[in-house]
Amino acid sequence: MSGSPSSYVPKSGIGRWVDARMPLPRLVHDSFVSYPVPRNLNYAYTFGGILTLMLVLQIATGIVLAMHYTANTATAFDSVEKIMRDVNSGWLLRYLHSNGASFFFIAVYLHIFRGLYYGSYKAPRELLWILGCIIYLLMMATGFMGYVLPWGQMSFWGATVITGFFTAIPLVGEWLQQLLLGGFAVDSPTLNRFFALHYLLPFMIAGVVVLHVWALHVTGQTNPTGIEVKHKTDTLPFTPYATTKDAVGMVLFLIVFAYFVFYIPNYLGHADNYVQADPLRTPAKIVPEWYFLPFYAILRAVTFNIGPIDAKLGGVLAMFGAIAVLFFVPWLDTSKVRSAVYRPWYKLFFWLFAANALFLGWLGAKPAEGVYVPLMQVSTLLYFGFFLVVMPLLGLLETPRRLPNSITEAVLGKEPPDANSETGKVSEAQRRVERS
Repeated sequence: MSGSPSSYVPKSGIGRWVDARMPLPRLVHDSFVSYPVPRNLNYAYTFGGILTLMLVLQIATGIVLAMHYTANTATAFDSVEKIMRDVNSGWLLRYLHSNGASFFFIAVYLHIFRGLYYGSYKAPRELLWILGCIIYLLMMATGFMGYVLPWGQMSFWGATVITGFFTAIPLVGEWLQQLLLGGFAVDSPTLNRFFALHYLLPFMIAGVVVLHVWALHVTGQTNPTGIEVKHKTDTLPFTPYATTKDAVGMVLFLIVFAYFVFYIPNYLGHADNYVQADPLRTPAKIVPEWYFLPFYAILRAVTFNIGPIDAKLGGVLAMFGAIAVLFFVPWLDTSKVRSAVYRPWYKLFFWLFAANALFLGWLGAKPAEGVYVPLMQVSTLLYFGFFLVVMPLLGLLETPRRLPNSITEAVLGKEPPDANSETGKVSEAQRRVERS
């Protein structure tokens, strides 16, 4: 799809002049107007556009909030309160930014689950998937540092606990912790570092998003069948078909987002973060933001030594391993069929995995004691088991359902009359080879 000739035709002398020197309008037209997309895309494929919209919102509100925030332990908490009370529409900016972070993660989790369900990571889209994982890592770093900036109780103690885990890393652990903190404890140098990085990282995310979209346009969009485009009837122009679908998805997403911003703006936060940070008073329960809770549960699931690896280092390795394993998904899944629609056993295990991920999030908010500890351990094993055992074995043992001959057949139930035309068809012999 990416190799088709451009259909852009400048309509004015100025347009022709610009196109001959810097064909930016041609690039936009070819990428977002005439770009062919599979005709069977559903609303699960709207989250890319939603994520782009949320990134722009986070950058725009963050720039304005940065104009009024002071990264100093003596004034940080008060500067946030000043934004809420004295800055024109400051309350709205802050609630858009704080709830925007949560909805950014909601959209990215749904985007990841969609990729896992429809096999969007399979060749030739491995690099596309890896770039998405890099964006996710940058989002996690940005979210963690942003959580510290309000300088509430949970901000301070969350930063203290999470950065303390770096000390478990042999040889360089303490050096890494001090580099992050700017000293030996969470203090003003920590706020300065976190504020600078929190401001910078969204622009790095935007840069990787550009690479992500570029890689998408090179390999072409996947679709719910997991079948590649075979002839022109399999595709439709991006505008108006995909843009209309994306617009509907964005509107529905923004309605829910607006409800949280205007009616329950603090629902996804923590009450202790409205109390100024006090190093002498530890909260009864220290938890990170909700979007880190599954990994927090995995971190606390390791309560025993594993040979020379003590429990603390084992927990850190398990937590980072839970993220690192995502990078290897294209090679862990050995099935030749992409979409779970045609893989009955994979579909079952996928939904069990999704339920287990939600359960890990629930466990992450619970204390690491009593029955919760063995539940965390079992859920952690199930999490890694899906990637390291289920994916490789199912590809070898599962018998998929019959695939349609083309995207058009999947939509219409039959091949179109021009499927065997000179414009890009696949012969019946080729189809038999592909089905075998």
